[in-house]
Amino acid sequence: MSKIYVAGIGPGAYDQMTGKAIRALEESDVIIGYTVYVDLVKEHFADKEFMTTPMKKEVDRCILAFEEARKGKNVSMICSGDAGVYGMAGLMYEIGEEYPEVELEIIPGVTAATGGAAVLGAPLIHDFCLISLSDLLTPWEKIEARLLGASQADFVICLYNPSSRKRHDYLQKACDLMMQYKSPDTVCGIVANIAREGETSRVMTLKELRDTQVDMFTTVFIGNSQTREINGKMVTPRGYRR
Repeated sequence: MSKIYVAGIGPGAYDQMTGKAIRALEESDVIIGYTVYVDLVKEHFADKEFMTTPMKKEVDRCILAFEEARKGKNVSMICSGDAGVYGMAGLMYEIGEEYPEVELEIIPGVTAATGGAAVLGAPLIHDFCLISLSDLLTPWEKIEARLLGASQADFVICLYNPSSRKRHDYLQKACDLMMQYKSPDTVCGIVANIAREGETSRVMTLKELRDTQVDMFTTVFIGNSQTREINGKMVTPRGYRR
């Protein structure tokens, strides 16, 4: 039976990949992924065959992986972060129904929420949720309902895909929604280019976050009512000291 590894490569730096992901890529004949992610690993696996597809060609990318596996090759489909968190694992299983002779193995990786949290300090110590602000695949009304529900329940909220050229004001809209239930003084943080060249981070209030420019390579963290700034770091207490 042929096998495809669906591997999360973490935020970008080689040393933030798991040992298991590294072994999978070393055992593979072909490494397939979105162009940007392939560029992140290419130098470390120079002897491999690489295949890429651009954004919005996810289905084609998955079919390519299965077709290569069908030829008897060992294949790794790579995703940034974790393959099962806004990654390709789900789509690979869907398309895999048409390729019953190919086995899938999912290899987890460090997702932007945990990679960015480590840079900011300890923002995710209590209950938190991940919400993507991209409305390419999810209607904005549903995103809005999730932002309001999570804010009302006092979750720490981590936002993926907070902005793009077409969605330049989405973070501002999200902050206005969250401020219906969260204080404008809520401690927040942003991390750009996690574990990549040009990594930057900043801790600020929700009110300041509302007017902050971010891009697709930024991950945004909004604290809960207990989140504090400690020595410039964003920290959400779990309550051990009470």
